[in-house]
This record gives sequence, structure tokens and C-alpha cells, in this order.
Amino acid sequence: MISAAGEIAIGLIVLTGSLIGALSALGLIRLPDVYLRSHAATKSATLGVLLILTGAFLYFAFYLEHVSAKLLLGIAFVFVTSPVAGHLNGRAAYRSGVPLWERSVRDDLSGVYKRGREERDPEQ
Repeated sequence: MISAAGEIAIGLIVLTGSLIGALSALGLIRLPDVYLRSHAATKSATLGVLLILTGAFLYFAFYLEHVSAKLLLGIAFVFVTSPVAGHLNGRAAYRSGVPLWERSVRDDLSGVYKRGREERDPEQ
């Protein structure tokens, strides 16, 4: 059986994941452009979901004495796919010509990719 300290630790892991997920949702609402929103969605939401799934896995493993392969697969797939999907969304937005925030200081990809209309029709 799990002790009260273990239950509190698992509860804190899940609570931390929930707070990080809420912070990510706030970032999606408050940040000014698609690139910053993508950053909030991929970094903090991934960490929040991973902490919640880890807390559920630990609860099942220690309290119910059941190792859940579904939770392990969920942890692995979220860890791998979420950052890749966020990167591809940002890249697609950049390549299709979605403008950066007007107060952005630097555009590291300006010499690497052509953006939006410039790629299809250089006269416009």
C-alpha cells in the first residue's frame, strides 16, 4: 500500500501538471502571434500532460499495483509527437506567410525560406 506521503506526492505531480496546462491555455489566449502561441502550446502543454499522465501512472503502479501499458504509451507518444507537431505548425505558418508580431526583434529564417506570396509570385 502507498503511504499518505506518496499520495500527497502524486497529488502534487498531478496538480503541477494541471497548473502548467492552465498556464499554457492562458498563453494561447494572451500571446500576440501564431509563433508564440505555438511555443506555449507545445512546451508547457506537453509538460503539463506528461506530469498528469505520470501522476496517473504512479497512482496505478503504487496504489493499485497495476502497471498500465496504455499510460506508458500515452506518455511516450505525447513526448514524441507534440513538439514535432508544434514545430510543423510553426513552419507551415512561416512558409505560408503568416506575419511575425510587429515587435519581434529577429527573424532567423529570413534568408533560409521564401515566405508566402514571394514563393508563388515574385512580382507581388
